Amino acid sequence: MTAAVRALVPMAHVKNIQSSTAFYGLLGFEVVNTFVPHGSKEPTWAYLRSDRAQLMVAVADEPVVPSQQAVLFYCYCDDVAMLRDELLARGVAAGPITTPFYAPRGEFRVKDPDGYSIMVTHT
Repeated sequence: MTAAVRALVPMAHVKNIQSSTAFYGLLGFEVVNTFVPHGSKEPTWAYLRSDRAQLMVAVADEPVVPSQQAVLFYCYCDDVAMLRDELLARGVAAGPITTPFYAPRGEFRVKDPDGYSIMVTHT
């Protein structure tokens, strides 16, 4: 093959860029870039990065309906229990740590402000 995809960056439609970037900031993401349309004060798009993890968020053209979001984000960290404790301390409703066969050091679920499910597991 002479050409191949070298990277994949998901883009999630959200209600509000600032609330989404604040939430993902709790997971260690930093805003790398934003777009603010001419005449607007609020960004309508943002590019986030944490180490090798990347995510774009864009304001949805239509209402965001959590039950219609057929995507599950997996985030990887070095210490699952510590990150869960930090999120709980900041008021984020983090689910219990479970240990399925593919995550022997545990994983837990959180939801972002738009209802997207995020599974946090070990690296």
